[in-house]
Amino acid sequence: MNPKIIAFDADDTLWHNEPYFDEAQERFCQLFQDYASSQEILGLILNHQVKNLPLYGFGIKAFTLSMIESALELTNHQISGKGIEKIITIGKDLLQKPVELLPNVEDVLKELQGKYKLVVATKGDLKDQHRKLHDSGIGHYFHHIEVLSDKTELDYQKMFGRLECKAEDILMIGNSLKSDVLPILNLGGFGIHIPYHTTWEYEKIDFEIEHKNFLALSNVKEVLTILESI
Repeated sequence: MNPKIIAFDADDTLWHNEPYFDEAQERFCQLFQDYASSQEILGLILNHQVKNLPLYGFGIKAFTLSMIESALELTNHQISGKGIEKIITIGKDLLQKPVELLPNVEDVLKELQGKYKLVVATKGDLKDQHRKLHDSGIGHYFHHIEVLSDKTELDYQKMFGRLECKAEDILMIGNSLKSDVLPILNLGGFGIHIPYHTTWEYEKIDFEIEHKNFLALSNVKEVLTILESI
């Protein structure tokens, strides 16, 4: 491994994110607790999210639309305008959540800046991700920001073209094996997985990864040890 570019996922890699979605879903479940169990409601939201990905993509706005569709299904299209307004409020509150960096993130970026070209490679709402990067106070460490519509091999290949690099030049660091690691490994790049304590169901995989270009670490600070040993 001799990367020229180190790419970081953003949500749940640089800063906390998934707990905010968990909180939003809890609020939604409370609104419709008379219609179904929390487990059934969460399953319904997930089904709508996955079905809507080709149309809406990822992010809070897509999540909010999927909550509205779930509410329509739960109430047999009898939900009131006031009820829709409450769901929209949940979505708006998500878009205004504070950005809280994960431990050691800024220390690691300080060490890496100047030694490598640092990139953010994330997916979600373009405006929201740029807002979070601005509010995080770490935007100046990065040479390039990529907000991808998805993280398939094709999406990464397009990113390589914009960065004018090859897959073997990139080390991707993220909390999702499915989105941040596997596509990069399949293309010939390097991937480091740093798990977050909770993971969106869509991002989970049910098999172990064994690959010469793959490392699993417990926290982002260990990245410095790995790179120093190269």
